[in-house]
Amino acid sequence: MTDLLYSDEEEALRSAVRDLLADHCDAASVLARIESDTPHDRSLWKLLTESMGLAGLLVPESLGGQGATHREAAVVLEELGRAVAPVPYLTSAVVATEALLACEGAEAEKLLTELASGRTVAALAVGFAARPEGELGVVRQEGGALSGQVTAVADAAVADVLLVPADDGGLYAVAANAVTVTPQVSLDLTRPVATLTFDRAPARRLSNDAPAAVRRALRAGAGLLASEQLGVADWCLTETLRHLKERKQFNRVVGGFQALKHRLAQLWLEIVSLRAAARNAADALAGSGEDTEVAVAVAAAYAAPVAVHAAEEALQLHGGIGMTWEHPVHLHLKRAKADSIAYGTAGAHREALARLADLRPPL
Repeated sequence: MTDLLYSDEEEALRSAVRDLLADHCDAASVLARIESDTPHDRSLWKLLTESMGLAGLLVPESLGGQGATHREAAVVLEELGRAVAPVPYLTSAVVATEALLACEGAEAEKLLTELASGRTVAALAVGFAARPEGELGVVRQEGGALSGQVTAVADAAVADVLLVPADDGGLYAVAANAVTVTPQVSLDLTRPVATLTFDRAPARRLSNDAPAAVRRALRAGAGLLASEQLGVADWCLTETLRHLKERKQFNRVVGGFQALKHRLAQLWLEIVSLRAAARNAADALAGSGEDTEVAVAVAAAYAAPVAVHAAEEALQLHGGIGMTWEHPVHLHLKRAKADSIAYGTAGAHREALARLADLRPPL
């Protein structure tokens, strides 16, 4: 029987990450950063990776990583979601790392060691909305150089290395300084996206089977994104409940009104269910589950609507305070909205789940 409860080690990891974020990633600093021209917090990334070794959780110990599992990475993502931390953990330490783990050879192992140290950041050169079973927008490979364009690549602006699927079926590593990175308008300013333009960029071949590596990476990304969405939703519920216990209207605490109690109770039920789905997906990705694709599809299909609903309720129930730029609730709403299309929409994952369960639509 799979145990989806948090272990003592996972709770200790959560506590350490939450304490670090409380000290170095408060709402005011995040708000100030996204209004600057450097939205990524490199100093926070250094603390998370070099001080705590979190970038190498999924990397084997033989390559300088922690040799942990997706369960531990999910706990980290929950806390990063709660803080809406502007760091490339999901894109580099999870998605790019999973793509490299699907490759063989010294070049891939070298990159994994560099990613585990945190001193190198990588990004998979596919659109942030690409789903695991979808078609890849690949670039052209000609004589060891790549040409073409990929849009909406998350965290590309902070990446040192780009992992690029090419039209010959290979996965290539390209230095980011050999590519033109053009920022795009992003709803979630804590995770900016960009267009990558390759003009005969020198490339190093990592794998002959890019589709398999990309599918593995995006499947892990979709499954663990649910944990980040859980963190967003849980923060929204916690902060809204705290606010309603303090706010008074008509000489009574607002949280005492029956209608608001019902809304909070409904939200709590949704988040409890989301926690179960997200934990199941992380556990399945860690190797404990038999139906990993089903677990990921369930979590991804359920997580997005719940996170968006939680953020919308937080905005509404905070009243006028929630509508101000200074209050951090808008950061969580934007993260929830952006995450709702990341690595496949809820509808796309429901369609994938129907195929996996052999549930045909009515004629």
